[in-house]
Amino acid sequence: MSETAAEPRLTPLTAPADGVPPVLTLPHQLRGAVADFAAGTGPIAIDAERASGYRYGQHNYLVQMRRAGAGTVLLDPIALPDLHSFTDAAGDAEWVFHAATQDLWPLREQGIEPRRIFDTELAARLLGMPRVGLAAVVADLLGLSLAKEHSAADWSTRPLPDSWLVYAALDVEVLIELRDELAKRLAAAGKLEWAYQEFAHELAAPPHEQRPEPWRRTSRITDVKGRRALGVARELWEARDSIARRQDVAAGRILPDRAIVAAAIKQPRTVPDLLRIREFTTKAARTRAPLWLEVIGRALALPEDALPSSRGPASDAPPPPRTWAERAPHAAERWESVRPAVIARAEELNLPVENLLQPDTLRRLCWDESIGADLVPEFLAARGARPWQIEQAGPIIAKNL
Repeated sequence: MSETAAEPRLTPLTAPADGVPPVLTLPHQLRGAVADFAAGTGPIAIDAERASGYRYGQHNYLVQMRRAGAGTVLLDPIALPDLHSFTDAAGDAEWVFHAATQDLWPLREQGIEPRRIFDTELAARLLGMPRVGLAAVVADLLGLSLAKEHSAADWSTRPLPDSWLVYAALDVEVLIELRDELAKRLAAAGKLEWAYQEFAHELAAPPHEQRPEPWRRTSRITDVKGRRALGVARELWEARDSIARRQDVAAGRILPDRAIVAAAIKQPRTVPDLLRIREFTTKAARTRAPLWLEVIGRALALPEDALPSSRGPASDAPPPPRTWAERAPHAAERWESVRPAVIARAEELNLPVENLLQPDTLRRLCWDESIGADLVPEFLAARGARPWQIEQAGPIIAKNL
């Protein structure tokens, strides 16, 4: 029988070293915490918990921070919605996140505006780590086992259970130690400057704009054929979104995506017909059955010119590369030459190809036949590529064009 290498033994991280602090809800508690953080030293570890799948939108329901000399603080941003005083207390200190793009804008709603950041998830990607979730990176680099059983919990719950508070405090317990280890490895790999360029880019990025016709992101919407059926899906999605926003409930709890798609395909004319659709057997869907039927009827009565296009909103993006051979043979040749070379370069650098260059940028460059080798750096910079990406990918692209 062959022997396999034993998995490294991990040390469980079950409780914060200083205990679990209380959740702060009062202004005088906030002032005290701000004073402690102003007197602290070094980077500030920060994380936030939301109620995705339970509440409408992406608002924070708990904010946790840690700094040397100040310890860990847990804040209720519902009771204390204005946290801008921490921005002043931090000064020019670095804020340490894991997956900063998820947390930066919800935290800005509370007035937290970091001047510098370090993103441990992005750092792990640049190092080519196969797993980049917080628990996985902590296990691989620090040898600690970090439980993640409450990551999908309803953090709008009040009061928050003690076990959830332990989990929240542990999320920032070793984040600064993790940051230091990642920075050391990035420096050894010659990637630390790359990382800081990426962090600056994350910090300066605008909020994600809502896509036109957001209803088209309904799961399995491609199963819906024809403009009339798409009109039903759109009207149901918009009615659901209005209810969800008004009641502050996740839209899927009002009506699942699969129910919208099923109703758009079957287009029932009566409440009994609607309730015979398997996807409308949930209590929430059945309770509003007359409303859903009214919305479906309204969609079925729309004039043709009010129905959505079967193609979706206009876009300046190139068509899928699989169609290029017939539509634009020269662009197809560029794509077939450049893309494998960029993938190979990413493998040489031991990082995901999308971190070397965004796929959309590469597609646009290959599609636009007016972009010659001499214009590659300018094109990449205009699309938001960072200097290190232009330096590493630009010559490869230019050579293979």
